[in-house]
Amino acid sequence: MVDTKLHDEPGRLAALKRAEILDTAPEEPFDRITGLVRTVLNVPLATVSLIDENRQWLKSCVGLDITSTPRDVAFCHYTIQGREPMYIPDAKLDPRFADNPLVTGAPYIGSYLGIPLSSPDGYNVGSLCAIDFKPRTFDAAQIQVLKSFAALVTDEMELRRIAAIDHLTGALTRRGFCLEAAKAISRFERHRRSSALLMFDIDHFKKVNDTHGHPAGDEVLRSVGKEMSRLLRTSDVLGRLGGEEFGILLADAEPEDAYRSAERFRIALEALTIKHKPPIKVTASFGIGMVEAGGGSPEEWMARTDQALYTAKRTGRNKSCFAPVDTGTEIGS
Repeated sequence: MVDTKLHDEPGRLAALKRAEILDTAPEEPFDRITGLVRTVLNVPLATVSLIDENRQWLKSCVGLDITSTPRDVAFCHYTIQGREPMYIPDAKLDPRFADNPLVTGAPYIGSYLGIPLSSPDGYNVGSLCAIDFKPRTFDAAQIQVLKSFAALVTDEMELRRIAAIDHLTGALTRRGFCLEAAKAISRFERHRRSSALLMFDIDHFKKVNDTHGHPAGDEVLRSVGKEMSRLLRTSDVLGRLGGEEFGILLADAEPEDAYRSAERFRIALEALTIKHKPPIKVTASFGIGMVEAGGGSPEEWMARTDQALYTAKRTGRNKSCFAPVDTGTEIGS
C-alpha cells in the first residue's frame, strides 16, 4: 500500500506550520534530548531538524553552532521520505552524499543516523539525528534508543502546541505568545518586516472580582478575549499574558497603524457590555511597542511595551501610549 502522506508535500508543510515551531527560540526540553543523544550514543553532534520548503532549520543542535542549511544538502531531507530510520555508516561511500558539501567540507559528516519525526496526523516534519564526523556503525540497540528519544521529541512538540492555548479566553498562553513574538523578531531581522506589540490591561479588574465575584471576573476575561479575537486580522495574534493582562502582535504594522489599532480595540472594549446581573462595563489601558533592530528577546520587547502600558495607567487609564523609540520620542493620546 502506498503511503500517500510521504508524497503529499503541501500537506506536510501545512502540518509543519500547525506545529508553530519554526524560527522559535531555543527551548530546554529539546536541548536536553539532543544532549542525551550526544552522551548516550557517544556522538559529537545531535540535532532536532525540521524541513520547510527550502531549508533545514535546527530547533536544537548540540555540537555545532549553526541554525539552518539549504534543504537540498540536508540528510534530513532524505530521512523524511520514509518511515524507518535512515542509517549511513560511511557518508563518502553513499552515492547520495559522497559529493555533499557537508561531507566534503565542514562539518565533514562521516556517518549519520536519523529518525523521522511525525506529526499527530502522520506527516514527517523533520528528524532527530545522531551524527559522527567519522564512519561508524550503530547497532540495533542504539537505533532503538534513538527511536525512543525521537518519540520524546514528538511528544514534546505536541505538548508544546497544546500548552500554547489559554482555556478560558482561547488566546495563546504567555509561553505561546512569546514564541510568536520571537518569530516576529526573526522576521524583522531577516526581512525587515515591521511588527507592533500591544499590551493591554483591564482597568480596575480587582474591583470587578471584589464587587461581583470571581465567576464574573472570568466572564469578563472570556468576553474580552472573544471581542479581541473578533476584531483581529487573521495574521494577528492574541495572547493572555497573565491575570487581566493581554498582548496583541500586529503583523506588518507601522507605528501609525499600531496606534490606530490600539485605539480601535480600546474603544470597542469601552463599548462592550458583559452579560451579568447587573451588566458589567470595563475599560482597558494600552501600551504599544514596535519591534526594533537589535531589540533582543521577546521578554525585552514586552518589558519596553509594559512601560508604555504603565504610563497609560499612571496618566489616567483608558488610553493608548507608545513606548519610547530610539529618538526618545513618546507618542500617545
